[in-house]
Amino acid sequence: METDCVTWHDSFLKACPSRQVLDMIADKWALLAICALAEAPLRFGELRRRLDGISQKVLTQTLRTLERDGLVLRKVYPTTPPKVEYSLADLGRSVLGLTAQLRAWAEEHTSAVEAARVAYDERELVAV
Repeated sequence: METDCVTWHDSFLKACPSRQVLDMIADKWALLAICALAEAPLRFGELRRRLDGISQKVLTQTLRTLERDGLVLRKVYPTTPPKVEYSLADLGRSVLGLTAQLRAWAEEHTSAVEAARVAYDERELVAV
């Protein structure tokens, strides 16, 4: 018998909608965009430069997803050409601690992960 995830969220269940939220937050570009917007509101071009390596298409998709999910606000200024600025919504600010910790952990442990990969690959080559 499958548990009703709508009543109480259990992300281990296939049908649980919290999995979609986890997918969104765990996305590399979404996480980095949230971290970048924590520093200050940014225009699209500024955010694209800050997120080195992201394509225009992926940044557009990421911002739309974050806006749709209530984490990012998009403000259009009535100028010519139009100025558009992105900032964190309250919901986006509420996840900042987590995203900042994930980013810090990744930056701090990159060398250890790379060393583990090398050791694993060397073991696999010997085993073959």
